[in-house]
Amino acid sequence: MRKVTRIDGNNALQAFKPKVRVAAYCRVSTDSDEQMASLEAQKDHYESYIKTNPDWEFAGIYYDEGISGTKKENRTGLLRLLADCENKKIDFIITKSVSRFARNTTDCIEMVRKLTDLGVFIYFEKENINTQRMEGELVLTILSSLAENESLSIAENSKWSIRRRFQNGTYKISYPPYGYDYVDGKLFINKEQAEIVKRIFSEALDGKGTQIIADGLNSDKIPTKRGSHWTATTIRGILSNEKYTGDVLLQKTYTDENFKRHYNHGEKDQYMIKDHHEAIISHEEFEAAQEILKQRGKEKGVIKGSSKYQKRYPFSGKIKCAECGSNFKRRIHGSGDRKYIAWCCTKHIKDASSCSMKFVREDAIHQAFVVMINKLIFGHKFILRPLLQSLKKTNYSDNITKIQEIETKIKENTERVQVIMGLMAKGYLEPALFNTQKNELLKEAVLLKEQKEAIKRAIDGGMTALVEVEKLLKFTMKAEKQIDKFDCEIFENFIEEIIVFSQEEIGFKMKCGLNLRERLVK
Repeated sequence: MRKVTRIDGNNALQAFKPKVRVAAYCRVSTDSDEQMASLEAQKDHYESYIKTNPDWEFAGIYYDEGISGTKKENRTGLLRLLADCENKKIDFIITKSVSRFARNTTDCIEMVRKLTDLGVFIYFEKENINTQRMEGELVLTILSSLAENESLSIAENSKWSIRRRFQNGTYKISYPPYGYDYVDGKLFINKEQAEIVKRIFSEALDGKGTQIIADGLNSDKIPTKRGSHWTATTIRGILSNEKYTGDVLLQKTYTDENFKRHYNHGEKDQYMIKDHHEAIISHEEFEAAQEILKQRGKEKGVIKGSSKYQKRYPFSGKIKCAECGSNFKRRIHGSGDRKYIAWCCTKHIKDASSCSMKFVREDAIHQAFVVMINKLIFGHKFILRPLLQSLKKTNYSDNITKIQEIETKIKENTERVQVIMGLMAKGYLEPALFNTQKNELLKEAVLLKEQKEAIKRAIDGGMTALVEVEKLLKFTMKAEKQIDKFDCEIFENFIEEIIVFSQEEIGFKMKCGLNLRERLVK
């Protein structure tokens, strides 16, 4: 009888096949006892579920408790999970549902695609979706959109509940301000912090600026409520907070439909509760401090709710450091009769070792600008007129033709997408092939739109330069004589920004596209 020897080669290979490292993600949106019990149950379930599968290796449970799912940035457990996936510690993720994973469509799709690129896939139990199958993305998009709408509905219900509590005066302040503590849901004065609050108001009423007050507190090593350093912004926040008078103004901010927070400038109703708690500052002191803040704002050209230094000085926001790219800040140097205005790199002010650029005097910048403008007035025939003629000769017809060609391709791309969607709806196209073709067409559409915008920007930039050169040439031709001092209006009309190269040299970047350097006279 023939002897047959059995060789278990495949089994031997299977013994060395690595197990799939599986992790689970859980989340509950509130920190109530019921929700915490639910979280513990989810964690126990997933740990047992993963460990009982012989082909899986338990890679951990990641969770967030008492956290809203609308934005991934607020969820430390989820961010830790994503980081471990990037570090190749996880191969597969299990989670309860799309709404537990994300209630924001953009975040959900972005995270799924990122994980897919890393070779990590997700299984959503409730919806029975495995992202390892390509057709799952289309379904996932729909479901995550539904989850986002659910979140919006929940948010609206929550907002309605909060507004009702605003109206009947039962709303609980989420975080007590510096100077107060929470005791049994009520605000009580923290005596040690209250003395600092009184000091801040007293120094402000004595005429000290917010930065000087902050510097004094930091010098005395007095920590903020969160244990960090005091800033001018923190001081302004305290001086503007009506809670120190014992009153509470509710709904100072609001959240829009995209979950972004805004200051309430009248868009929503506000509610004032008088004598809500014990006061630290009198109403008279508080009102006096508001008047001082308002007056300082007027002196500095600060308009509440606008860009802080938008129109404070002609050079505000327009002087850049050539070394580090930071903006320059206006400062007063010297003392007594020897005072002068200087502009300094903000990065150098904070840390001289990170940027070596030194200050430049404002009067030196004025003089350099006068010299530069006078050169253009004197030599406009040799500088500006040839530049204008060159710009006028620029032919944009080729660019316009290219835009028309791209628009035709965009239209064709749209039609092709509609065709494959029709085939998919009728069942003539496999889901995997549909997704592949759709993604390729979407990438092509994005590329075409980017090309079109780039050409349009080039045309717009050329036309803008032409208009600005014409305006500058007209000014220099009409100037009867050279200017003898700095003119703010001329500067605003023709200069986009100033680049500081050193204490001896600066550059003027003009709106017409010219970049002219000038020496600084000390």
